[in-house]
Amino acid sequence: MRRHAVDETGSTLVLTIGFAAFALVVTLVVAAATSLYIERKRLLSLADSAALVGAEAFDLADVRVSEDAKAVTVTLDPETVAATVADHIDRVGPTQFDGLRIEEATTPDGRSAEVSLSSAWKPPVLTLFLPEGLRIEATSSARAVLR
Repeated sequence: MRRHAVDETGSTLVLTIGFAAFALVVTLVVAAATSLYIERKRLLSLADSAALVGAEAFDLADVRVSEDAKAVTVTLDPETVAATVADHIDRVGPTQFDGLRIEEATTPDGRSAEVSLSSAWKPPVLTLFLPEGLRIEATSSARAVLR
């Protein structure tokens, strides 16, 4: 009886199973974090392109030359920026993102366009340790400069 109480046969199997479960959880969490990072970068890239399109949303009639002809300025219209950004997002974004939304597309100072986008993110593998999904947001701005 004493020999069976001291015998440790099979104890490494329990450690191996525990380590394998831990390694699986770490792998799933790292995969989800990587997926979230890549999705955020993709959304930021779309926000950058939308802000650039919004900053270029002006007519030649909106261009002003200073009195001494040394400076050229552009005045952006908030409605034109919003419409141009919405058109760009409709052409580019809906097929690439789940639940893509334009949170804001405006010009705060009349010279730059600011765009905020959001989309839904879901982890590649659902587990008990991760949420079912998150809403991510990206904001970008671009300025209209003429020389």
